[in-house]
Amino acid sequence: MKITADTNVLVRAITGDDERQSRIAQRELARAEMVALALSTLCELSWVLSRGYKTPAGEIAETIRRLIDGANVAVNRPAVQAGLALLEAGGDFADGVIAFEGAWLGAEAFVSFDKQAVKLLKARGESARLLS
Repeated sequence: MKITADTNVLVRAITGDDERQSRIAQRELARAEMVALALSTLCELSWVLSRGYKTPAGEIAETIRRLIDGANVAVNRPAVQAGLALLEAGGDFADGVIAFEGAWLGAEAFVSFDKQAVKLLKARGESARLLS
């Protein structure tokens, strides 16, 4: 079966914080013909691991890489790579994904009130503008 994994399924499979649900989640992901990972799911996953589980950014990046490298995983790899690049530069995974997807949709600049996001995107050579 081809499935789309919700964030809570990924969290259970990764953290093992609920033994029963973790086994179920891991089994479902492993036996699926294809696991679709939506960008919003990976953004939520990054946030939950960072805020809820206090997981360091490097570990979150490695976790996301292991997920997307699964043989049965379908994901927008360029958008995920943009998110990982910003995460590893000290920013938020979601901001990298948002900037990438906006550019893909035809936007000329990322605009935000988030000083750090704008600074990191500019450092990567991307068009970004701080609103004030």
